[in-house]
Amino acid sequence: MTLRRSTAVLAAAAALALTACGGGGEEPAASPGEGTIVVGITADPTQMLPWTVTSKQAIQVLSQVYSTLLDTGESSEPVAGLADLPEVSDDGLTYTFTLSEGVTFTDGSTLDSEDVKYTFDTIMDPDSKASSASYFGSVKSVEAPDPRTVVVTLEHPDASFPSGLTGVNTGIVPSDADPATLEKTPLGSGPYAWEKRTPNQSITLARNDSYFKGTPGAAHLEFRVIPDEQSMVSALRTGSVNLTVFDNPVTAKTAGTGSVTSTPVDSLSYHVLQLRAASPVLSDVNSRLAIQCAVSRQDVVDSAALGAGEVTGPVTSPEYRSDPAAQPCPEQDLDRAREYLAKAGTPDGFTLKLMTSQGLYSTAVDEAQAIQAQLGKVGIDVQLESLDSGDYVDRWLAGDFEAAIALNGGSSDPNTMYARYFTSDGSFNTVAGYSSKSLDTLFAQGIATTDTDERAEVYSEISAELVDNAVWVWLFTPKLFVVHTSSMSGLEARTDGSYSELWKASLG
Repeated sequence: MTLRRSTAVLAAAAALALTACGGGGEEPAASPGEGTIVVGITADPTQMLPWTVTSKQAIQVLSQVYSTLLDTGESSEPVAGLADLPEVSDDGLTYTFTLSEGVTFTDGSTLDSEDVKYTFDTIMDPDSKASSASYFGSVKSVEAPDPRTVVVTLEHPDASFPSGLTGVNTGIVPSDADPATLEKTPLGSGPYAWEKRTPNQSITLARNDSYFKGTPGAAHLEFRVIPDEQSMVSALRTGSVNLTVFDNPVTAKTAGTGSVTSTPVDSLSYHVLQLRAASPVLSDVNSRLAIQCAVSRQDVVDSAALGAGEVTGPVTSPEYRSDPAAQPCPEQDLDRAREYLAKAGTPDGFTLKLMTSQGLYSTAVDEAQAIQAQLGKVGIDVQLESLDSGDYVDRWLAGDFEAAIALNGGSSDPNTMYARYFTSDGSFNTVAGYSSKSLDTLFAQGIATTDTDERAEVYSEISAELVDNAVWVWLFTPKLFVVHTSSMSGLEARTDGSYSELWKASLG
């Protein structure tokens, strides 16, 4: 390992000074230019350690700074990243990864297998409180036998393991980096290097000319915080912002005129009313079922999302998708809701505190208000707590709420989506507030085979337990709109509005 310079000034200077491309890789879709691509985001990202990141704004920024062992293809399937797809032993217990040659961090130091081992060991350390810890629940050991080889040994076969290595919360960090320093000055091997931050205003990144996949198309990226949608539209029209993602179809249509293009993309993410069964007010399953039956999911889509969404069940992964009608009340049924309230011993309803966010995504408050009105029809008095994005994330991670409106990320693999929430040792089980021995068993069965049909049966059973117990109320998967100015070229509009391939884009 080469020694790393620890100061932000030297790291930024090194990133700008490097000119040689490390390793062979794909070339960008557009020729590199000298401009700055300005990306509009609705909230200031506060999570800068990759293994703790949960907010979409922080993911958007850090996906430009960090590289992952594997990436995702156009269908969200695992593909080669820092390493080729692994060689897997016949018993499914040993994964051998070969790293690309010549990869460097943006301070000029070499990225090797010790960095991968350090990153994965850190994620598996309970003290790190990593959001991605559950992805490594089957891992027995991580070894680095030589600089370009990483060997991961599993306790038992885990068909979902590769998919867990594709997200930025498994991004590879330097083995000698201080996490406290990374929180202030992220250091990775991605297409862009951290340059500066102005709190609540912007984050600026500089092109990494040594990026192992090729030369990024723009000299700089600036993530500019613009909470108001109409201000974002104005910024797009004037060209002061080049790119953003909207979930509001009317706003996207308004913005997508003249020199601005709007492209709809599908999503694996899901909007959900999270009910914490661990909360006293929701500990009775009948109380939760009453809420489920009182909610019209389609009305939430129509009113809050203006029709830009599709009613969903728990699993959004294409090969394992849940039937959205397979739950006790597929549509709003107020009479059944009242029956469940009576069974819970609260025939006149009860008071429920519902937490929602301002700024994390545009429909959150509208969803909460729609739910409030619907539950009020059966006597459930919803008290809204509308929090700024930072307070919301802190409360959410601590499980400090009775119910919450949330937008959670999806995955092509349902174990990656939900094991961290609904297994008893899951890294987000405190957030979920529900687990059971049967779910622990089912999740273990779901990763024990690679046979898609067998796995589909298991995840169907998992989905059934979740909705039959009204663990949460799954609302809808959103339609997203990638909106950009015509001065941009080489942009790939990906599922979930992902910016994973933003490095290929440049300004005309």
